[in-house]
Amino acid sequence: MPRMILIVDDDPHIRQLLVFALDKAGLETIEASDGEAALALASERAPDLVVLDINMPRMDGLEVCRRLRAESPVPILFLSSRDDEIDRVLGIELGADDYVVKPFSPREVVARVMAILRRTAAHAPSVETGRDLAQGRLRLDLDGWRALWDRTDVPLTVTEFQILRLLVSMPAKVFSRDAIIDRLHGPGFAITDRTIDSHVRNLRAKFAREGGGDVIETRAGIGYRLGACAGA
Repeated sequence: MPRMILIVDDDPHIRQLLVFALDKAGLETIEASDGEAALALASERAPDLVVLDINMPRMDGLEVCRRLRAESPVPILFLSSRDDEIDRVLGIELGADDYVVKPFSPREVVARVMAILRRTAAHAPSVETGRDLAQGRLRLDLDGWRALWDRTDVPLTVTEFQILRLLVSMPAKVFSRDAIIDRLHGPGFAITDRTIDSHVRNLRAKFAREGGGDVIETRAGIGYRLGACAGA
């Protein structure tokens, strides 16, 4: 069955543009023109990914993202007309997986949607299927797509889980931001270093709430590596 994409934007022309592009790529689409309708459709239809505009009347995309994240790990791609780094970082920290700034190319949106869907399709890389990865008090259940600190589930977005899995799979290696981007999206994919920093900051905050303040280590001027995962 084709993957279902929920498009949320108050501009009918943008929705029409995205519906055409995503349908042409073989994806099923459903539409919502406001935040309340988006939440209702997400609950009823359980889409595989949400394309979500930030700037909408009554309930903006950031609030929709907060409410979706309280109920579901569904991947979220933000659309923003504000060419402002604060909005982008805030969106990532709320749990979005990627963003596109308006005006955008429909081909770019399709490419980013397909990249996110590829990361979620198998729930784990084939070479690691059926195995857990662990370091200290951290465990990743690759088949179940779960991250656990001791026995406590730590809810992660798709991108957060992918970054953590990469670090845990090679605990001695320091990954530059560019290397992380290449592993997640493929070489040449346009995404900023700040986006990776935001995901890492979000990961740290989630594990710190459970006592795991040493999950990811920063190597100044180089990048990130897995920490000791021993806890405070």
